[in-house]
Amino acid sequence: MTEEGKLILEVAEEKMNKTIDFLNETLLSIRAGKASTNVLKGISVDYYGSQTPIDQVASVNIPDAKTILIQPWDRGMIGAIEKAIINANIGMTPSNNGEAIRLNVPVLTEERRKELVKQVRNEAESARVGLRSARRDAVDAFKKAQKNGMPEDEAKGGEEEAQKLIDKMGKKLDELVAKKEKEIMTV
Repeated sequence: MTEEGKLILEVAEEKMNKTIDFLNETLLSIRAGKASTNVLKGISVDYYGSQTPIDQVASVNIPDAKTILIQPWDRGMIGAIEKAIINANIGMTPSNNGEAIRLNVPVLTEERRKELVKQVRNEAESARVGLRSARRDAVDAFKKAQKNGMPEDEAKGGEEEAQKLIDKMGKKLDELVAKKEKEIMTV
């Protein structure tokens, strides 16, 4: 395969990997009934006039499977952190003892578990659309390259490689989703 063909496939693979990585990050933020610091990702607190992630103003630990412990480095931040968590509406109520904030992870109901599985499947479908888009871009690039002088058999081979790539990434996606669904449905 020529350099041009390799480049087209590299770009497609990079786009697909980014899609899978994004899905993985999204799935990490979906609460599965056990304590995880990922539920605090994306929650920022007003720290001296600038929005700062909680993990940059406090120590965040998991003392047991059902508790998240947040210990601010500056005790004056407790109220602001507590307010940010409440406003983020993550389904947990913070309790503070003046030195630290505890988040108790509630047990998920069967109904809530099913809703979370639906959410996971919706995120997976969005990722599949991203994978198909990357493949389509690669196929279009091979067709364009063929019009500009690339041999037909190389263009067809490139399209087949793009399909193999999406098949491989699809398996990776399915594994991620199955793992997350199992994690959610495990009581």
